[in-house]
Amino acid sequence: MSASPKPPAFDPADPLGLDDLLDPEDLAVRDTVRSWAADRVLPYVADWYEKGELPGIRELARELGSIGALGMSLTGYGCAGASSVQYGLACLELEAADSGIRSLVSVQGSLAMYAIHAYGSEEQKNEWLPRMASGEVIGCFGLTEPDHGSDPAGMRTFAKRDGDDWVLSGRKMWITNGSVAGVAVVWARTEDGIRGFVVPTDRPGFSAPEIKHKWSLRASVTSELVLDDVRLPADAVLPEVTGLRGPLGCLSHARYGIVWGSMGAARSSFEAALDYARTREQFGRPIGGFQLTQAKLADMAVELHKGILLAHHLGRRMDAGRLRPEQISFGKLNNVREAIEICRTARTILGANGISLEYPVMRHATNLESVLTYEGTVEMHQLVLGKALTGLDAFR
Repeated sequence: MSASPKPPAFDPADPLGLDDLLDPEDLAVRDTVRSWAADRVLPYVADWYEKGELPGIRELARELGSIGALGMSLTGYGCAGASSVQYGLACLELEAADSGIRSLVSVQGSLAMYAIHAYGSEEQKNEWLPRMASGEVIGCFGLTEPDHGSDPAGMRTFAKRDGDDWVLSGRKMWITNGSVAGVAVVWARTEDGIRGFVVPTDRPGFSAPEIKHKWSLRASVTSELVLDDVRLPADAVLPEVTGLRGPLGCLSHARYGIVWGSMGAARSSFEAALDYARTREQFGRPIGGFQLTQAKLADMAVELHKGILLAHHLGRRMDAGRLRPEQISFGKLNNVREAIEICRTARTILGANGISLEYPVMRHATNLESVLTYEGTVEMHQLVLGKALTGLDAFR
């Protein structure tokens, strides 16, 4: 009998050996995005966060376009045609730098570009997608309103016919990229149901005042959209969808990216806590040598890598065309909730230093408070799963 092969050495950065699930192309995508984030985001993001700004966002968008990160899982029209797993790996690496950077990419690719790619006309696709994929044009996605977040069916933004034109009126709130976008995908009520519109932001009556005084996602552009009788041609409407299945289909793709991205924020916080525990001394030795600290680190590692494994599984199902919205809700609910707990536990290991922007932990924790809420609150995803499990609708 031949001897069993010797297992590889234990890797604290990959304790389950999850890299074995990745092929060389997957690893190349991950490493490209990780290198870009290390060079262009990590040295500056604490300062951006402290000042509440994202300077040079248009340049960053063009750079992200140059590495194929914008609309990367879409095919054609200048998009990279990457797999869902590769897109997820990119989200993880971007959010390990900052949730605001991942939000920029998610809104551009999974919401604005996906809406045009899935529901737009050939003319709309050819006009907008190549420029959005390159980062020349930034997009935003207008669904949430000041009084309607979890219940988009109650939206008040309205589009009415005026001859051959459409006239849009209403307001959208908490819109990532809004004030820097060149195009907005706006969802509005019409006499025929909810429709999506491709709105160039230079149209008269369109404005996007930036939202200030945020304590989360500070290195991100967040705006209100004001539509004051914005006149659009007949072909501005997305022709291939009517009703809520349009925006909800986009949200499923964005939520999938969050399943991965939240684990990036968790990984960054875990790594900061692990490095700190190895070097910070109390009572004459590193705090990583104490049982309570090791228990925290072990629990954090278990939840982190379970979450990454879950993201991998959902990504493979998406690539196979077998991923259901309820499964995406499962992933977002679990991974964001666990990511916040990992950040909070990491903060306790760092002690008072954990609240300093010299470390990423508190920045990630406050960012994740937004991620927990957007693209579906905890309660909404619990109800999605509750309905799937019981067959009973508790939404109303």
